[in-house]
Amino acid sequence: MEARIAILHYSCPPVVGGVEEMIRRQAKVLKEHFHNVKVFAGDGDKFLEGCEVEINPLLSSTNAEVVKANEEARKGGRRNLEKLAERICNYLEETLADFDVLIAHNVLSMHFNLALTYALHRLADKEIIPIIAWNHDSPYFYEDYPRYLDTEPWSILKEANPNIHYVTISEYRKKLFQKLYRKNVRIEVISDGIDPKDFLKMSPLSVKVIEEMDLLKKDLLIFQPCRLHPRKNVELSIKVLRSLKEKNLNVSLIITGAHDPHDERSRDYKRRLIELASKEGVGKDIVFLAGYKLKDGSVLHADLISTMDFYLISDLLFLPSLHEGFGIPLLEAGLLRVPVLCSDIDSFKEIGKRDVEMFSLKDPPEKIAERIVELVNRSKQGRLFRRILKEYSLESIYIKKFLPLLKNVLKGQK
Repeated sequence: MEARIAILHYSCPPVVGGVEEMIRRQAKVLKEHFHNVKVFAGDGDKFLEGCEVEINPLLSSTNAEVVKANEEARKGGRRNLEKLAERICNYLEETLADFDVLIAHNVLSMHFNLALTYALHRLADKEIIPIIAWNHDSPYFYEDYPRYLDTEPWSILKEANPNIHYVTISEYRKKLFQKLYRKNVRIEVISDGIDPKDFLKMSPLSVKVIEEMDLLKKDLLIFQPCRLHPRKNVELSIKVLRSLKEKNLNVSLIITGAHDPHDERSRDYKRRLIELASKEGVGKDIVFLAGYKLKDGSVLHADLISTMDFYLISDLLFLPSLHEGFGIPLLEAGLLRVPVLCSDIDSFKEIGKRDVEMFSLKDPPEKIAERIVELVNRSKQGRLFRRILKEYSLESIYIKKFLPLLKNVLKGQK
């Protein structure tokens, strides 16, 4: 489904604010799903490639005419308010003629531009365009709210329009808005979200691999940054992966896997690993980053791998080495606060001391898999991370909540 979507607020990025950031993220995810998006605001500028921005000062909360109308309304006057509301309504009616839906962020629940609030109610009454009131907040939720808001013409902020679809950002806010409106109003809850790849500033190549392999949807990600050499003991990693899969976990093993393609022994070792993975039934659950062939036909070379990106999305650093002179990945994981499970060889003991989890190379894969599950489940930080990816990523929110809402609104369903 592709829709022509207008987003409205007092201001938009690069103006800094919580709602402004939410608008940036919302516009981005809508564009990624091929919707035609345009932002209307009183202050701001273009902030996203492919997303138009139209600035009209009458939509602002700081415009002189808006401030004057609000000041008059504080004293009970409506003359300037009515005139300004009519101008804004006429502007919106004309400029939104080619759009399928309008998403109005906070302007129907906050008191910073009362004329805009009235204009949107009039637009809804005329049924010019479906309107979604995306309510983040209300002054009435705070004990120290200005008491003039209890008088006319401000009471419209407490009114729900039957022609408007209402959304708020949490179940907590939903209860408050239902109490404020004092009627049985249907309010959808669509939480604020985050784009992990954007927030973590991942490289474009990393993003391609992550998206092609659906890595952010996994239950568990294990990271082994190493060259392909027998002493790295990747065979054990593959067998542990099989044991984890037998626990019905959606798990992937990420191996940086740098190797010399001109060295026959190196090529042969990688071939043996791929054969072992296939034999163990986990061939599709291993990502060898070096040499990874992208869907566009390009190949990810070892020197282009952004190792940090894969630390940041992994639940565990796994190092089953048979022997090492040192162990730089332990330092990297420590700096990034990634849990570590490694073999109890001397060099790892020297670095990790009591601050990493270790296993004996004599332990069977099943026992090591149990340790991994125990270690990951014990980490509240890790559980929160994985839950954020599944429940609060913009992509997940769009698919599970936002898209169904858009479909219902465009079908005319309340």
